[in-house]
Amino acid sequence: MNQDLSIFTLIANASFVVKLVIGALLTVSLASWSVIFSKFIALGRVKSSNESFEQEFWSGKNLNDLYNSVSSKSDGAPLERIFASGMREFLKLRERRVAEPSALLDGARRAMRASFQRELDAMESHLSFLASVGSVSPYVGLFGTIWGIMHAFVGLSNLQQVTLATVAPGIAEALVATAIGLFAAIPAVLAYNRFARQIDRSAITLETFIEEFSNILQRNAGSPAAAPTAR
Repeated sequence: MNQDLSIFTLIANASFVVKLVIGALLTVSLASWSVIFSKFIALGRVKSSNESFEQEFWSGKNLNDLYNSVSSKSDGAPLERIFASGMREFLKLRERRVAEPSALLDGARRAMRASFQRELDAMESHLSFLASVGSVSPYVGLFGTIWGIMHAFVGLSNLQQVTLATVAPGIAEALVATAIGLFAAIPAVLAYNRFARQIDRSAITLETFIEEFSNILQRNAGSPAAAPTAR
């Protein structure tokens, strides 16, 4: 007799535990794809907004005016928030009559480093989920396969004559779990590696900006009345 060995039939005929494993893996796979698409869009937006702000920053615009425009934004680029935090602390220390240039610069740098860490944490959100999916899913699928094979052999023990036709469906049902585990793991691993590289490049951009902006503040720290520009 010809047997229907399509994947849907194999899943439908699988044991309860294997079905549970397959259902969990499919749910995790859908969740990981949702994270992949949202993170792809978010990191692309971060890159474009940072580049746009850098162009405006290095155009020679008065930094007080730039700070006022950035502060009025509800949702800006990471570079904008780092710039705003450093400039805010720099101006507050000046208002408090702090005249020591090193104190002005250290305060601004600490504020920017704290803002940098917040931005990095935001960019790295959900990456641990992708890493977990990539590392755990194959083992979950393997567990479903082992359980399915055990269940198949237990059923075969009640048969007097065992042929390839009686063994194949049970083994195939079990192997579906491993296949779905790999289906969930491979995109998660590839996406994690890609996003990790993008975040590393963005972090370098942010750190470079902190150093460059610190140099600008250092040049202006000794002149309280001056209006600094990105020159």
